[in-house]
Amino acid sequence: MKIGIDARFYGSVGKGLGRYVQKLIENLENIDDENQYFVFLLKENFDEFQPKNKNFQKVLADFRWYTFAEQIKLPLMLRKYNLDVMHFPHFNVPIFYRKKIIITIHDLILLNFPTLRGTRLNPIFYWLKFLAYKLTIGSAIKRSQKVITVSNFSKEDILKNYPKLEKEKIAVTYEACDLKKENQKADGKNSDEILKKYGIIKPYLLYVGNAYPHKNLEGLLEAWKIYNDKNKNLKLVLVGKKDFFYRRIQEKIKKEKIANVVLAGFVSDEDLNAVYQESAAYIFPSLYEGFGLPPLEAMVMGAPVISSDHGCMREILGDSARYFDARNSQSIIAAIEKITRDENLRKELIQKGYQKIKEYSWEKMARETLQIYNDI
Repeated sequence: MKIGIDARFYGSVGKGLGRYVQKLIENLENIDDENQYFVFLLKENFDEFQPKNKNFQKVLADFRWYTFAEQIKLPLMLRKYNLDVMHFPHFNVPIFYRKKIIITIHDLILLNFPTLRGTRLNPIFYWLKFLAYKLTIGSAIKRSQKVITVSNFSKEDILKNYPKLEKEKIAVTYEACDLKKENQKADGKNSDEILKKYGIIKPYLLYVGNAYPHKNLEGLLEAWKIYNDKNKNLKLVLVGKKDFFYRRIQEKIKKEKIANVVLAGFVSDEDLNAVYQESAAYIFPSLYEGFGLPPLEAMVMGAPVISSDHGCMREILGDSARYFDARNSQSIIAAIEKITRDENLRKELIQKGYQKIKEYSWEKMARETLQIYNDI
């Protein structure tokens, strides 16, 4: 077959989605020597992908997402390659591309959290964008031969929002996280230097990720205000690139004079290992996830996890995490107190975490995706 993959999100350009696309392609290269692949990339990530399999050819498709060029020029380019199937790992499928397609829908966050607090757009433009988003997903679902998603929770969510979609048309392929850092204990002296560099003082509770509204950092801070009134020794460390959403969190901390919160900003991958391992625990207060990769990454690096009891998180993490009601401050506080005071629980969750992450494999995800290509 001639298979196309829209890899314009490939690598660091596309954040979480970029990692999914990258791992899919890398593992397909390892397992498939029969089919011919055309990998469509932007100019900014074109050099990031270097094919290692002779059946993989990269193609410059420098058409930004959500643009007219994507809708008009991209389908014209795709037609030249006479593809048997085209995989779009996102919902933004060009309307005028009418050959066989597979799409991946990771989540329906915007449909579940249609809040103006999650955008900087004018309200009128925001709701127009929201409507376009829902219609675009519906169109892509209708035209696709198969819809891939990353959890059973997301599958049910898609079916709930698009009830005309047949269950058999959706396939679940779990994501994964890299295991290379498992059990690699960072050097104590070096760890202290790393923490000092980011202004982190032990003991601390850790969150790593973005500050989008559905991540519920404001809810976490509300609970933290109450907890910190009686427990001054513990710090809350938030790691993430300081963008519009983190600046809003910073303003809340300053305005409400919330103590013992460290905004560490961006932390490099080589430093993250120590930041995870030296933490009292990793906390994940998210209100909505399609898969929920960050807690698994914390488990890889030996951090015990406390998480919201969102349906997706219970599916992915099982009994390897301690859960709380993310909309209830007292429930969050109880989980923090339990994980910081019960050393046996910490050790138990660390060991269960190491076992849990072995259940997920990028190679398995790629093999299941390849089977979908073959079935089509």
